[in-house]
Amino acid sequence: MTNPSRIDESATGVYIIAATPFTETGALDLASTDSLVDFYLDKGVTGLTILGMMGEAHTLTDEESQTFTRQVLQRVAGRVPVVVGVSHAAQQQVARMAGMAMDMGAAGVMVAPAPGLRTDGQVYGYYADVARMLGGDVPICLQDFPQSTGVWTSVEVVHRLVDEFAQVVMFKHEDLPGLKKLTRLCKESEAAGRRRISILVGNGGLFLPQEMARGADGAMTGFAYPEMLVQVCDLYARGKPTEAEDLFDIYLPLLRHEFQYGIGLALRKETLRRRGAIASATVRRQGPGLDATDQAELSGLISRLERRLDALDTSAD
Repeated sequence: MTNPSRIDESATGVYIIAATPFTETGALDLASTDSLVDFYLDKGVTGLTILGMMGEAHTLTDEESQTFTRQVLQRVAGRVPVVVGVSHAAQQQVARMAGMAMDMGAAGVMVAPAPGLRTDGQVYGYYADVARMLGGDVPICLQDFPQSTGVWTSVEVVHRLVDEFAQVVMFKHEDLPGLKKLTRLCKESEAAGRRRISILVGNGGLFLPQEMARGADGAMTGFAYPEMLVQVCDLYARGKPTEAEDLFDIYLPLLRHEFQYGIGLALRKETLRRRGAIASATVRRQGPGLDATDQAELSGLISRLERRLDALDTSAD
């Protein structure tokens, strides 16, 4: 399979965190995988990131991970870069999964620190070992999501990894609260004349306007209305922050609702199902499902969003 241009430090825009579609019985849904890829591309995303934490990667067997990766890459067919999550406590498994993904045509891999790391030296050592094992030809996105991993990656560690490993080209910023950390990463890199890597932000996009204003290059998250993420990032890139924040505000109630821990993925998948992107909202990992009240709340928020978007379109005519 032809490898599209690999990710590098210049990456901007929206690398959507893709859901992993399942059938009602919990099996991989490859037909919905194709329709979901088409949906994301139709909404204008810059790239896709698969097998992330919200992609339920930890619930997949190795064979399922390979099957899903192959299906996505075949459907994308080189139109946008695809980053593959390969996080694992065992560095050998990270290397094996990364090799598989790159051989299939991935544009890079995303790696989170192994659970249980506590000191700067441990976090640096883990990532340094992974970078050496993967080699200089595999672009790496560092995932900083301490709310999930329990591991905090300091600004100093990020700087050291950037200085020592050219293959570290992207940073997924999801620390919370993390705006000051983002500012430090950007300003200290500039002040030191350091190689500036791409910084994409997550957390559902909840803080996207502030993060873009502080120097982020785009988003790597999975909100069920990716067109909003695309439009907001584009407006910032064109020097229109007020218009970007006004548009963001329209989607904020639904975005905030989807951000709920424990139930957020179920809400996201149900919204994607309602939008025709996938056939089933099945979530494989353990967690609460949506009851009738949850469904009614989601319906109300979607209806409210649609009314506000219709009013915006009418006022623009």
